[in-house]
Amino acid sequence: MRPDNLVASHHFQAMSTTCALFAVGSDIRRLREGEAWVRHIAERLTRFSPNNELAQLNGAMGRWVGVSCEMEELLHESLRAFELSKGLVNVAVLQSMLAIGYTRPLSEGPTAAKPGDTLPVAPLPDVLTVQRGRARLAPGCGIDLGGVAKGWMADRLSERLGPNILVNLGGDLRTRGEGPRGDGWPVGIAGITVRLCDQGAATSSVLRRRWDGLHHLIDPRTGMPAQSGLHEVSVVAGTGLDAEVIAKTALLAGPDIAPAFCAAHALAWWLGTTGRTAAAARELQS
Repeated sequence: MRPDNLVASHHFQAMSTTCALFAVGSDIRRLREGEAWVRHIAERLTRFSPNNELAQLNGAMGRWVGVSCEMEELLHESLRAFELSKGLVNVAVLQSMLAIGYTRPLSEGPTAAKPGDTLPVAPLPDVLTVQRGRARLAPGCGIDLGGVAKGWMADRLSERLGPNILVNLGGDLRTRGEGPRGDGWPVGIAGITVRLCDQGAATSSVLRRRWDGLHHLIDPRTGMPAQSGLHEVSVVAGTGLDAEVIAKTALLAGPDIAPAFCAAHALAWWLGTTGRTAAAARELQS
């Protein structure tokens, strides 16, 4: 008999990051099915594939394109993220990404940047229209679903795996249930351990995915890598997607605005300012 509190775990590489799945009272086969789901969805959503579902939308030149129910849901969530963040989380940053040289996975090395080609990013509702079963992008625009997709995937996968699980997709986390001991899932954030129960967590950072003095986090107000005075923000929220959006919004907003924004939207947060380690603005009980 399998003890009810035995934790099955499974680690794997996907989406150019490290992923980990944990479940109480489950088995490794179920978690491997979760890995297969991650790979299947990620392949449809990555901007680095020339023929997938996202590529068809980005390359449609203003035409309507049929989309799956998963893509339709994620596009609606992207529009919600834009509204929640007051425009700072804007998936319509593809042209800016390409302009700074992020044209392929960084494991393959960046290409030459073209800073002169960067412009402010158009508001997402102005360039993306979503209807039942189809979507349309304005000509010349493209989207990079990036962290929004990872947070969304963590939430969706948590629903598939069972009532007492922890999903970690490269730092985008979602927990369900009370963990193996009944006091929450232990998660390390900003150098401390917190216990999460039916909550999400995410970290947004400019310390990784760097090259030639640039990084991957675009400020849509400039079309250039953000320089807000914050280098890392970690957040606990009700879902993985909300945590991702709140963390990225706070980092882009900067140290003057981030505390108030996090206080209005997050359960806990930690702000790392340039030149010093992350400091906790509010901490959950560890």
